[in-house]
Amino acid sequence: MSILRKLTSILFTLLVVCAGSASAQQEAPDVLVKRVSSEILELAKTDKQIQAGNQQRIMEVVQAKVIPHVNFQRMTAMAAGRFWREATPEQQAALTTEFRSLLIYTYSGAISQVRNQVLEFKPMRSGADDDEVEVRSMVIQPRGEPIQLNYRLEKTASGWKIYDVNILGAWLVETYKGTFAAEINKGGIDGLIRALAERNKRLAANPPKPAKS
Repeated sequence: MSILRKLTSILFTLLVVCAGSASAQQEAPDVLVKRVSSEILELAKTDKQIQAGNQQRIMEVVQAKVIPHVNFQRMTAMAAGRFWREATPEQQAALTTEFRSLLIYTYSGAISQVRNQVLEFKPMRSGADDDEVEVRSMVIQPRGEPIQLNYRLEKTASGWKIYDVNILGAWLVETYKGTFAAEINKGGIDGLIRALAERNKRLAANPPKPAKS
């Protein structure tokens, strides 16, 4: 799980979307992600409370900037695969809640690690009537090779929403599929829910330390 946590941490450090507005929803998805990612990266680099690891401040940013613009239910359903259809509505809701919390805690812990990363976006290849698109980018680091970072977004009645992210060629949802399946094979859907809930409790009780400047 250490590799998975590391990849997810990188993903959600750089998974930046806007706090919605009517005008923002009318933007093309690549323009939207590019504009707001710059705002969030700047905030992470300059906000003293974030850099100090203030969890309340970080959670405020996550609540305002991320949650409304990620389709957590679709992400959860995709990660659960065929088991999603076998779950009751109550189990689906509980599983979505716990997976959502896991990703939020991961992002909240990772956002304070941002220092000098820069994003470069590639031209988006899509049609005007496409309801699903992929926004491709590269993360340029002070040291080390650039990191591939791509987003899958869907067009909804409330605007564009991210439902998957690719880091170094691995899609987030696909990465979690194996973990979900293993937990379900051990203890069913309820076992997976319990496992995610326990992990969320540990993350809440032990927030990571901020990166050194």
